[in-house]
Amino acid sequence: MDYGTLRGVIALLILALFIIIVIWSYNKKRKSTFDKAANSIFEEEHKKENNKQETNNNV
Repeated sequence: MDYGTLRGVIALLILALFIIIVIWSYNKKRKSTFDKAANSIFEEEHKKENNKQETNNNV
């Protein structure tokens, strides 16, 4: 196996890995998981605001 063939095989492996990752990430089964992860930042901010309001009400 020469160097050019090895580079071609590695390029095909990387392309196959890329295609697998794209298919995995755009799978409909994963949508709810990714939506929860995307909105988790806003939930944390909402919890912090509620805690601040509770502490202000207690003072």
